[in-house]
Amino acid sequence: MTEPDIKKGLAGVVVDTTAISKVNPETNSLLYRGYPVQELAATQPFEAVAYLLWNGELPDAAQLADLRATERAHRALAAEVKAVIDLIPLSAHPMDEVRTAVSAIGASDPGAGGSVLNAGGSPAENLERSIRLFAALPAIVAYGQRRRRGEDIIAPRDDLDYSANFLWMTFGEEPDPVVVDAFNRSMILYAEHSFNASTFTARVITSTLSDLYSAVVGAIGALKGPLHGGANEAVLHIFDEIGSADNVVPWLDAALAEKRKIMGFGHRVYKKGDSRVPTMKAALDTLVEHYGREDVAELYDALESEFVARKGIYPNLDYPSGPAYNLIGFDTLTFTPLFVAARVTGWTAHVIEQAGANALIRPLSHYDGVDERHVER
Repeated sequence: MTEPDIKKGLAGVVVDTTAISKVNPETNSLLYRGYPVQELAATQPFEAVAYLLWNGELPDAAQLADLRATERAHRALAAEVKAVIDLIPLSAHPMDEVRTAVSAIGASDPGAGGSVLNAGGSPAENLERSIRLFAALPAIVAYGQRRRRGEDIIAPRDDLDYSANFLWMTFGEEPDPVVVDAFNRSMILYAEHSFNASTFTARVITSTLSDLYSAVVGAIGALKGPLHGGANEAVLHIFDEIGSADNVVPWLDAALAEKRKIMGFGHRVYKKGDSRVPTMKAALDTLVEHYGREDVAELYDALESEFVARKGIYPNLDYPSGPAYNLIGFDTLTFTPLFVAARVTGWTAHVIEQAGANALIRPLSHYDGVDERHVER
């Protein structure tokens, strides 16, 4: 009997088509609906990129204004969702707060009990749900950080755009434009990346005819893992361990001798380096200058140079985003929830796409256990 060709982790397996994003191998660029993400990050507000992912085209002025009006109308943290978050122990990971809050939002939606394909889950209705989640997540993430610090919730401001308001609700200060720009770029870079683990999870759940909120909750669970969304947290832990650029060589000697996985480097898709890194590194550089933290840049450059020289493995997006979020003032535990707030746009775009041409995702497995046997009588 011929043994099946098993692809562990589905590596190299093409399971479906998508029009949402791809990595162009000729330019090594991540494309959102055909646009290089670095161009979008340099020119667009995050709301426009969210519109692009959901609708296939960048919005005109009127369409962007409509989206912004809807987003601003749903920014405030609903009282029932806040009450659910407050029940979660402060010792829990913030991703548990985010996952539970999204589930609570879904439970409060009277039309979400059916499938994503029935009258209660039409493409138009799921787009509305996507926008509401997009609008609600900044308040959830911001409140999560503030309550762990013993601080009160801050109401949103309608006069600020998405990124500026996110920072306002987190820190209670009107952010500097340099910080807003760096944060906006990071959100765009994290918004979408084809059939990654969390997105595929969302599509699998959608394929069963479950609802959009369930798909997002499942995606959040997948993103919590350190091999996916938790890597930007791990980068900051590494920076904290090393301390300064002078300690990079002895720290890396010990880490490699112990066969530790150095988070923030390597990517299954990118073999010549993550195309998003230069854009995020440039944003980090502006923050370093803004805050006068040249020590961060020195440590960053020293570890990258030494690791690439030894292993030939290049940084991924998590490597510059971790120290950037730290400089802005986010707690390390908040980094992965920030990823959720960005990636919910990509997840929901994929939910809508999967539902539009659905087939139940149900792969086979190759059994390698014991042969058939029977209970002794």
